[in-house]
Amino acid sequence: MEGTSVALRPRLYVNPAPAIVTFQMTSLRFEQWVAFPLENVFRFFADPNNLPRIMPPATATRIVELKLVLLPGDTRKLAGPGSEVITSFRPIPLLPFRQKWIALITEFEWNHHFADIQKQGPFKSWHHRHEFSAETRDGVAGTIVRDVIDYEIGFGVLGKIADELFVRRTFNEMFAYRQSALEKLLT
Repeated sequence: MEGTSVALRPRLYVNPAPAIVTFQMTSLRFEQWVAFPLENVFRFFADPNNLPRIMPPATATRIVELKLVLLPGDTRKLAGPGSEVITSFRPIPLLPFRQKWIALITEFEWNHHFADIQKQGPFKSWHHRHEFSAETRDGVAGTIVRDVIDYEIGFGVLGKIADELFVRRTFNEMFAYRQSALEKLLT
């Protein structure tokens, strides 16, 4: 199943009164099935060097620094819990300025999921869980790749407007690009 869904969860409650806003965290979910073995797909995503390859070229995403905490017995240099992935990207592709993002890997379970939080970057709050499960479709073994993202922009009403006008659309475009590029990258 490909596609996205958006759900809002209450983050901060304010007494109901005129002109007082309730701020909420946004949840996005993206899902894709690929005809590749679970182990290969998981290894591809757990290698932070592949991140720029799945980002739209206009973002010019690049790895600035990797502070990897390797898993016991891992010779592939995957990002285990405690690893920091420092990237730089163009938040507005046509403009020359870049945004630094530091992601901290907080969870890792082989061939099942890993998760990261934003240590530094454009959001007030960020949690991204990458989930993987084996699934056979029409006799073909493959993998479900699921991304569950919970974030808050901050900046009150202005942040909520930016989210509705720009941020969610940007995520939809970014994951549409990734879904179209992923099968080529896995071969």
